[in-house]
Amino acid sequence: MQFAFAEQDILFRRQVRAWIAANKPAGLRPDDGEAMRAFDLGWQRSKYEGGWAGLAWPREYGGLGLSAMQQIIWYEECARARAPLEGCLSICLNHAGPTIIAFGSEEQKATYLPPILRGEVVWCQGFSEPGAGSDLAALRLRGEIRGESIILNGQKIWTSHAHVADYQETLIRTGALTPKHKGLSWVIVDMKAPGITIRPIRTIAHNHHFCEVFYEDVEVPLANVVGAVDDGWRVGMSTLSFERGGLSAGRAAELRYLVEELIELARETGGGEIDGDTAAQLARLRAEAAALQSMVYETVFASADGPPGPEASIDYLYCGELLQRIRLLSLEVLGPRALEAQGEAGRWTLPYLNDRYYLIAGGSAEIRRNIIAERVLGLPRSY
Repeated sequence: MQFAFAEQDILFRRQVRAWIAANKPAGLRPDDGEAMRAFDLGWQRSKYEGGWAGLAWPREYGGLGLSAMQQIIWYEECARARAPLEGCLSICLNHAGPTIIAFGSEEQKATYLPPILRGEVVWCQGFSEPGAGSDLAALRLRGEIRGESIILNGQKIWTSHAHVADYQETLIRTGALTPKHKGLSWVIVDMKAPGITIRPIRTIAHNHHFCEVFYEDVEVPLANVVGAVDDGWRVGMSTLSFERGGLSAGRAAELRYLVEELIELARETGGGEIDGDTAAQLARLRAEAAALQSMVYETVFASADGPPGPEASIDYLYCGELLQRIRLLSLEVLGPRALEAQGEAGRWTLPYLNDRYYLIAGGSAEIRRNIIAERVLGLPRSY
């Protein structure tokens, strides 16, 4: 397939490039905590005030109604300018918001979408549980309907940015345990509600990206169910589709420039020269990053009129595995300096540790391969 940008997209790229150059945040983004939250919300507010919030969101819900390709152009120009993407707002911008647009009531859209675009709130995702990570249908966080409320009791884990979040997109069990895919509901949970306890998980990368969340008699209005009660599997699968498409599109743009930075690191480490074996590996990574970008373009063209299809799992899987190869080669280039966690070496070693989760988030690599096999290639289901 031959890709070519339309004239309007070329003009759009110039406008984006100029605005980002003039408005991107100064300084490095903090890695964690309230400082990180403030940085990401401030960047979103700048985009909103500049007229760049919700590029691909429908106009009737505060977005610009632009094409998915123009969203990709935005990501590419952010990567080119070393400007941040959404940070801890990725969940509300890339999948909670789009899920509410697709399945939410008009009241829910009016309540939750504008604060997201204005950069006023952070969302987290409550899907994984200690016994239900990649096997999402096995989740057990119980939601008991009492009148106009749902009472939650249970636990979630690996909840990104829960400690700084205002709301959570949460899958709960309102029906029977069997069959597993039935009886789930997608609800909006206020993270400040009584009965919620958040325990950050300190990782080897020295941050608290992940958290455990406990629910003890947490009261959620029944009106916070998105879609219908017991229809959460269908809604949740759309959420994951949005997540996989958004993450791979944004990260694919960054990987091209990350490879170029690694090439420069190799030159500096080698005194201006790169040995033959390392040069060959770098050339392969550069080609793989270009291939990934082409794959994302194809997915965007194929899903221009709706949410990403199962093909997005191909991009998401390849993106995560390519990122690991880039990070691993960076340690080889650094040599003994890879043991350092500070300074220039720390810019590579800590992300190597942190980015391992890309092979698990949104469904493990094995889950993604099953999706590709069954829903893209039409192979028999494995048991």
